[in-house]
Amino acid sequence: MGSAKSTESRADVPLTNLDQPLFDGADATKRDLVDYLDAVRTRLLPALADRPLSVVRVRVGQEPFMQKNVPKYAPEWLRTYSYWAESSQREVHYALCDDRRSLVWFANQRAVEYQPTLGRAPRLDRATHLVLDLDPPEGTESFGAAVRGALLVRQALTDLGLAGAVKTSGAKGVHVFVPISTDIEMPDAAAATRAIGARAARIDPSVATTAYIKADRGGKVFIDSTRAGGATVVAAYSPRVRPGTPVSFPVPWDELENVSPRDFTIRNAAELLGDRDPWAEALPEPQGLPADLVAEGHEIPVARVAAMHEGKRRKRAAERAAQEGQ
Repeated sequence: MGSAKSTESRADVPLTNLDQPLFDGADATKRDLVDYLDAVRTRLLPALADRPLSVVRVRVGQEPFMQKNVPKYAPEWLRTYSYWAESSQREVHYALCDDRRSLVWFANQRAVEYQPTLGRAPRLDRATHLVLDLDPPEGTESFGAAVRGALLVRQALTDLGLAGAVKTSGAKGVHVFVPISTDIEMPDAAAATRAIGARAARIDPSVATTAYIKADRGGKVFIDSTRAGGATVVAAYSPRVRPGTPVSFPVPWDELENVSPRDFTIRNAAELLGDRDPWAEALPEPQGLPADLVAEGHEIPVARVAAMHEGKRRKRAAERAAQEGQ
């Protein structure tokens, strides 16, 4: 085990406890994390630049936790950006991880996952891309099912004259990214995402669903079209806090059915990349959104809000049924 005091440093950042296990089941040490993030920095940093960053950290002996607010002990040189978070109803001071020094500092803080916003500061009201998150049926690890859902999304995009790039989430699902023009306001981007999800589910309702309530999914792939507004999505090349420390990794559409999320880990991903940046290569140029798609999406209720109201309705119905049965 390394001691807290260390003579090692990188990018002028003192490094500590490098030989400690990263987390239970990681099959990696903190040194592996630092080495990996440093090796892929020229590919990862462009996805983080100017985007308020949330990270998932793992301290020894503790459960993983998400950190949004920059800690008080953060170095003065770390760039930050503050804005009002509607979800928590408070001002949050986010880090901006724009350079090697900042990335190495986060690695030394045992920040494993890197989840940037969909917009860039200061225009967080404008998404740079739509995201559709494909999750396999609840209680399964069927990556193949998530792939089938992603292919439905691709077909829906093709039918609209749009294109997207795909990557493993690094967990059990798949992310489809659709770069869009930055003059599209966030509510319209969110509406378009909902409409694409709905169109994809309609192509083959036996495979996929947009049902936000888990009990309503019927063993189908969930097309999560709620990643908009203040949401974050794990960046391409980010490690995940999962057994074996897999990495969210770009995959060509025609190879998606032949891979597993566990094929890409912090132990092999940098070597698999070589000097390439397949995510940058795969992302199409920003696209405009068809007006009818946006209009269709505005007619679809926001999933979280609809689920909240439906949950309350079901609770009331269950209470009435219980009273009537007494």
